[in-house]
Amino acid sequence: MTEAIQIGNRTITASELISLLASYQMLPQLQRELILDEAIDQSSRSANVAISTLEEVSQAKQQFYAEKQLKNEEDIQAWMAHQGVTPEQLEVIITRKLKIEKFKQTTWGNKLESYFFQSKAKLDKVIYSLLRTQDVGIAQELYFRIQAKENSFADLAREYSLGPEAQTGGLVGPIELNALHPIMVQMLSSSQPGQILPPTRIADWFVILRLEKFIPAQLDEFMKVRLLNELFEIWLQEQQKQIMSAPRPEAGTGRQGEGDQPLT
Repeated sequence: MTEAIQIGNRTITASELISLLASYQMLPQLQRELILDEAIDQSSRSANVAISTLEEVSQAKQQFYAEKQLKNEEDIQAWMAHQGVTPEQLEVIITRKLKIEKFKQTTWGNKLESYFFQSKAKLDKVIYSLLRTQDVGIAQELYFRIQAKENSFADLAREYSLGPEAQTGGLVGPIELNALHPIMVQMLSSSQPGQILPPTRIADWFVILRLEKFIPAQLDEFMKVRLLNELFEIWLQEQQKQIMSAPRPEAGTGRQGEGDQPLT
């Protein structure tokens, strides 16, 4: 008997489901989850990733409910009904999420410090003042007026700057260096707070910059979680690329076929 699922008035067979997943661009997500299942299974046998205490499961449940904003049993039941899952399946979802977190810690937890120092130059933040115009003559004039203290940077930015920074008197940030144009990163990284940098051409703009504050990145708990997830995503995307680039068997033969920055 052909297996099928009923959604509303429509009956969908297993063969149709594959076609639908592809047309709705959901196959990559399925592939991602299958990769994770295999990695978790392997790690649980070799690296003690398996869940060991009821307390861990209880904490994972509370965190899951908080993330989904499920405040009481009625909310939980409504969420399960909407998702079409049973209490047993909900337990599997929650424990699987916990296993994934343990897999991350086991695989990359001891690499966070070195990865942080490799990435630190991009993670540092700055607060700076920006004035930009498309007229080099105006840029030069405004620079000299700021240097001579005829006008404040903020007043001139409000009057002349052509970007959204005009609304804040030119003030931008805190913002990570990796979010800035490479030329701006170089300029701000090599300047001192309060130093006014002369007009520089960046794309279609002539910009005047002043570093207000440099904020070094810290390897705190928030940063550890961020970097852990970043390493995890890099690994997962690489796994997906390897699967997609692997030669596939030719149909019906079993033989393998030929491998077919913003300013602010």
